[in-house]
Amino acid sequence: MPDAADDHGAPAVVAVLGAGAWGTVIAQLLADNGHAVRLWARRAPLADALLRTRRSAALGARALHPAVTPTSDLAGSLDAAVAAFVAVPCRAYAPLVDDLSRAPRMTALVSCAKGFLDADLRRPSEALAEAAPLVAVLSGPNLAGEIALGLPAAATVASDHDDLAERVQGWLSQPSFRVYRSRDPIGVEVSGALKNVIALAAGMSDELGLGENTHAALLTRGLAELARLGHALGGDPRTFYGLAGVGDLIATCASPRSRNHQVGARVARGEAIAAIEAGGITAEGVPTVRHVVRFADAHDLDLPICREVEAVIDRGKPPRSAIHDLMTRAPKGE
Repeated sequence: MPDAADDHGAPAVVAVLGAGAWGTVIAQLLADNGHAVRLWARRAPLADALLRTRRSAALGARALHPAVTPTSDLAGSLDAAVAAFVAVPCRAYAPLVDDLSRAPRMTALVSCAKGFLDADLRRPSEALAEAAPLVAVLSGPNLAGEIALGLPAAATVASDHDDLAERVQGWLSQPSFRVYRSRDPIGVEVSGALKNVIALAAGMSDELGLGENTHAALLTRGLAELARLGHALGGDPRTFYGLAGVGDLIATCASPRSRNHQVGARVARGEAIAAIEAGGITAEGVPTVRHVVRFADAHDLDLPICREVEAVIDRGKPPRSAIHDLMTRAPKGE
């Protein structure tokens, strides 16, 4: 396997693990910059279809770049790769890390997930650190469909290893996709996880027609909860007010294309979360809010929006009642 310290500007062989919307778009960005990309899908029929048709719903009318090779062979996708971007949902991290431990040893892994792995709020990058010595996190206001269209977007790559962050920045940066570096993977990951919970609340509020004032209040007070949890976990306060924090919060809460916003809206229409998930939609905010509320209970953290979202999702509380209870809490200073 090549040394991961290769010049970040030179063409490289890179793996992307996960052929969902975000993984496919990351693969396309890497290929656009001249890199050879192995796009791994756990399901062989999906890999075969991508290889045969060169089409993915994530890319709209654009064909999969010729430099992207879809495959369901994990070991083969990693062979000779200088790094792998891990773009699977949090629930798939544990089995994938197990698989990675039996695959060719990777030097560098980049987490692209937004959530927590359990009620101890274990971050995806912490799991990846079991499989590689160098780990980074990619996050930000990155709606995959817009990036696939070439619309301008920006992201943050965070790592304790400056060289890896610089290489990821170099691999992905292009005129339509600007990447900034950070040395705060904790803050970046906490931001990416909690904004999904606030997006569930925003989807409920928007579906109920509660107005822009309510939407703005949810985002603002949601940011306060994000910062409170992030500080408790050791994140840098500056991160919460950057791309990975308030930037991603705005994009996810405002866009009906956001899966978490969609799920919040469907819950507000009376659909049960179990039925929504059975239909195949993955909203990371759902398991995240369960983990966060358990953590808040254990550590006496004041996260009222998270608690109300969990009550709606898991205990059938009407969303209007949740909003009422948030609005009638005891007065306090901002």
